[in-house]
Amino acid sequence: MADRPLTETTQLELLQTLIGELQRGNDFYRERLSKAGVDAEIASLGDFSTKMPFTTKMDLVWDREEFPPYGSNLTYPLSDYSRYCQSSGTTRGPLPSLDTAESWSAMLDCWDRVFEAAGVTTDQVVFFAFSFGPFLGFWTAFESATRRGNLSIPGGGLSSKARLQAMVNHEADVLCCTPTYALRLGEVFAADPEASSYRLKKIIVAGEPGGSLPQVRQRISDLWKGAEVFDHHGMTEVGPVTYEHREKPLSLCVIEDAYYVEVIDRETHQEVVPGEKGELVITTLTRTACPLLRYRTGDLVEKSFFAPTDSKEAVFCLEGGILGRVDEMVVIRGVNVYPTAVEKIIRGFPEVVEFQVIQTTRQSMAELEVSIEAGPDAKPDLAERVARELADAFTLRIPVTLVEHEALPRFEFKSKRWIRKED
Repeated sequence: MADRPLTETTQLELLQTLIGELQRGNDFYRERLSKAGVDAEIASLGDFSTKMPFTTKMDLVWDREEFPPYGSNLTYPLSDYSRYCQSSGTTRGPLPSLDTAESWSAMLDCWDRVFEAAGVTTDQVVFFAFSFGPFLGFWTAFESATRRGNLSIPGGGLSSKARLQAMVNHEADVLCCTPTYALRLGEVFAADPEASSYRLKKIIVAGEPGGSLPQVRQRISDLWKGAEVFDHHGMTEVGPVTYEHREKPLSLCVIEDAYYVEVIDRETHQEVVPGEKGELVITTLTRTACPLLRYRTGDLVEKSFFAPTDSKEAVFCLEGGILGRVDEMVVIRGVNVYPTAVEKIIRGFPEVVEFQVIQTTRQSMAELEVSIEAGPDAKPDLAERVARELADAFTLRIPVTLVEHEALPRFEFKSKRWIRKED
């Protein structure tokens, strides 16, 4: 464990202030804190992690159902809240999230860190290829950029071709979108001769693990004539959590003056050591209006620490970014397979334009099949080469089929390339 007294002292002070606020006004956490023996005088972060139980997504679902429509995780009177967002849908529908002006501003501060780390200057034009629905990440990114003074162009409600034309017309320097849509829009850009003189400088991606996969990043950069790609991640439930440091590419640094994070073993619930993988657990420190204490995110990460030259202490780092979801692993003939591992291999073939994985279950046994769509320069044996690479990586025979051009779906937000079917 890295010795980080300044960081931990700051986090503890913020945590103590937060707990005091919750004890006074938050019905969701007041009883939980009391039962756990946790109060505003908590002595250490370790003491907090030992005593405080986890918060899960189902806890939030049940609370919303018991106290509709927003649940009881509100620290202040409802009249103080001015922002509404919601997470992706669950089996019981999307989860609402309310914020006061102060909590919203705290999340904009976190996005400022993301832009700063990516080297985005205030004189640059930023294009947001988002639909601007109720998902929090769209709004916080856009409003942070406008608050910084960047000319910010919203791309909601436009086709991919219209978005590209708007980027060219406004000479956008920076693009914000998901890795999937950076690939899709990049294909439109590469096929448009009228946009040949346009040069995008940076692409900030989030929403999917692909932003920290070297193969995905390289393909995005190639499609956009060498534009720099920066990863970031966050969640509607907690806000913008990480950024990519230039000295630590392909990994994500935690914004530690806004979040206290842990990485736990899913079985023992104990903190893992650096270099080990586990589930990411997050406590918000500055989003006091709708906080989460020890929230189990379901994200699979590898714990590490990184000592940047511009910092006095090491920073908590997620090596390789978000590696996937802990509940997405599938066992194929005794082999543990994560979707991100499959994508990493397939994206290692630049001739592959798009792909889809079909997971079927026959007689309680899971099987995988892969469909790939090839670019114009692909060699005839592409499917065979991809299949060999998958077999070498997993010691499994995974059939790979080449399909017609544009046969596979394209996505503007989060991709759905992994399809599960039951026989």
